[in-house]
Amino acid sequence: MRVIPLFMRFRFPIRFKILITQLLVVTTAVAVITFTMAGLFHDDKTTYIHDLTSVMALQMAEEAGSLLTGYRDKLQVFAGLMSERELPQEQKARMMKRLFGDFSEFVLITRYDGKGEKVTVYDARALESAGLQKSDFTAYFENNPLPLDLIREGKIVVENASLSDKMPTLTLAVAEAVENKSGKPPVIAAIVRLDSLLNLARRSRVFESYLLDEKGMFLSHSDTKKVTSRSRTDELPELGEFRKQETLGTTLEYSQGGKDMIGGFGRVEFGGLISGVQIPKSTAYMTARSLLNSLLGVALALLIASSLLSLFWSRRLTRPIEKLSEATKVVGRGEFGINVEIPSNDEIGGLAESFNQMASELKTREKALQEAQTQLIQSEKMAAFGQLGAGIAHEVKNPLAGILGYAQLTLRKLETDNPLHNNLKIIEKETKRCKTIIDNLLKFARQEKVAYMQMDINTVVEDAAAIVDHELGIHQVKLEKNLAAGLPQISGNSNQIQQVLMNLMINAQQAMEGHPGVITIETVLADFEHLEIRVGDNGPGIPKELQEKIFEPFFTTKSAGKGTGLGLSVSYGIIKEHGGEISIQSEPGSGTLFTILLPVESIGKATAMPSKMENAAG
Repeated sequence: MRVIPLFMRFRFPIRFKILITQLLVVTTAVAVITFTMAGLFHDDKTTYIHDLTSVMALQMAEEAGSLLTGYRDKLQVFAGLMSERELPQEQKARMMKRLFGDFSEFVLITRYDGKGEKVTVYDARALESAGLQKSDFTAYFENNPLPLDLIREGKIVVENASLSDKMPTLTLAVAEAVENKSGKPPVIAAIVRLDSLLNLARRSRVFESYLLDEKGMFLSHSDTKKVTSRSRTDELPELGEFRKQETLGTTLEYSQGGKDMIGGFGRVEFGGLISGVQIPKSTAYMTARSLLNSLLGVALALLIASSLLSLFWSRRLTRPIEKLSEATKVVGRGEFGINVEIPSNDEIGGLAESFNQMASELKTREKALQEAQTQLIQSEKMAAFGQLGAGIAHEVKNPLAGILGYAQLTLRKLETDNPLHNNLKIIEKETKRCKTIIDNLLKFARQEKVAYMQMDINTVVEDAAAIVDHELGIHQVKLEKNLAAGLPQISGNSNQIQQVLMNLMINAQQAMEGHPGVITIETVLADFEHLEIRVGDNGPGIPKELQEKIFEPFFTTKSAGKGTGLGLSVSYGIIKEHGGEISIQSEPGSGTLFTILLPVESIGKATAMPSKMENAAG
């Protein structure tokens, strides 16, 4: 007798295992954080400051680039107005004054055309408020000439142009968007206030932020005096290497004025500017103790919160597993219609989804087995029908041979203009066709292949329609054909396909029971590998319960003496022998549609539809 240990007899729920495991993990994590924080904090803090300065520098570079891009777009508006020659001067002056009012950052605009001539407009009030005159900036440009040729080639010039403590300014020079007749695009230069850029540098009270132009002068700084004095920064030799690189940002540690600094630098993708954010190392580590205390408090709160959450989530985790366990018992009893609710989008949810898919596939396979059994029964019926049909065919061939012989003998004795000549020709043709059908039936019963050849499906449809058209007309049934042109030829036996089509059309006419109606026959290219023949009618339709038996041998809904129940069964066998499919769609009162799907051997060798003269000659 096997002895079960005591600890295995006690059922320990999995949610309690999860809870204990979670508490052990969190407690261990808190202990590790507490004992290693002192050693790792310096490195973590350094990394944090490096990342923070780099992110702030990149953000400042992005915002500065957006501001300068906006200035460039506004400058192009000034350029368009200054280049306009058709406006009267007074109207042009009013519009220029309005532009200076709308774009208050702009103080002075100078346009250099392709011939070297220049035109200057300015905001007199702005210059006067700063104690400046137009001549001050004219002298500035003479001492600091713009590289016009480089600007025309696409260079953007942005540099400090402050001439007064009251109004820090920059120079922005770009080429106009439209070239003039000389082939050299005009250059438009502007003196722009630095108020918005200065505001970017004043956001942080802890970090020192600034912008540098290509000459190393401050365009923006938290200390405005460094901007208005047009001072340069010569204490960062590493920036020269950064300008040569293609990276957007970097972080450096350096000494400035005897202080150890940490600085982040970003590349402004406009005018070759550099954004910088720096902080003394001593200031960066002032918050070390408060941050350590905060982390310990967070760790303690995390321990408490994890305990509560573990109780909640462990319950949510184990409940779906219990439902899955119950569902497997249901499937084990052979009930495959069960569906488990998917509780979440995680592994448990994936397991529930897989279980539902398994149950669905089991149900599908059970249905497929039932259908396979039905098809097996159908195949056995068809085999019995083939054996029976072989015996009947042997008996029918002898009378057909006599009919054909007498018809041919009579044709030899009649002149071609005799009225009976055409009737006898039809008898001869149809007797031969019946003989061919009997021969094919015998071959089918012996499971032999009939003679297949390339054929035009539209020609087969036309021949079948020509034979039954008179019969349909007598019963007030109209035949409509919709045959697609240019269909590819298929390999098959035209007599057999014609027999199927005639059988479907005659069945449709008989189903209308003498009432007027319409039969439609249509050919289409279903896809690159199949042709479709659709035979439809607007008759009374077929009930759903009869559609499953419609292709069975000897099944018929006609009264005694009007049908044998073999027509659709033979048609089914012919289409299957051609590697195709035949299906039915019908609703009581809405007519019936038979769809025949035949394979195309060589879709690339589509042949044109034969003309009526060619059909007649054939």
